[in-house]
Amino acid sequence: METPLLRLAPPFLSPLLAALALGLNACSTSPPPGSETAPIGPPILSDAAQQTALRGQVSFSQHVAPILENRCLPCHNGTTLIGILDLSSRRTAFLPSPSGQPRIVPGDPARSLLFLNPKAAHHSFHAMPPVGNRLTEGDLAVLRRWIAQGAPWPDGPAGALAPPPS
Repeated sequence: METPLLRLAPPFLSPLLAALALGLNACSTSPPPGSETAPIGPPILSDAAQQTALRGQVSFSQHVAPILENRCLPCHNGTTLIGILDLSSRRTAFLPSPSGQPRIVPGDPARSLLFLNPKAAHHSFHAMPPVGNRLTEGDLAVLRRWIAQGAPWPDGPAGALAPPPS
């Protein structure tokens, strides 16, 4: 059933508005004043795993995949926000954005939308994800370091991601 808001929205915004409406309706906690999202945390990685990632080589399977699966894939999974950012596979994550900007620029987090959008305003949101617990500064530091190290994402099952169960 289409809502009046979706009928009035430009076609490219309809999937985003629908996903946002579903996500906001599913949110059972009240966000802090002035925020679209829940408070920061809890961290996805243990302190030891985060320190290992920030001091050495970031492991996709041990450090990056858990962050993407728990904080990003609930929306950016190829079905919830169709045509937006799909982080469910290496192939789709490295595709350029609809505007042609690179989403992940190996070696350059400052040009990577994956890092820039959660850090800066993402559409009208001030933090990611817009529903649920926000990315922590530690999560963002691990993603930044992973991109700076070339954003290695293994092919096959080692690089497969799945959102957490609802």
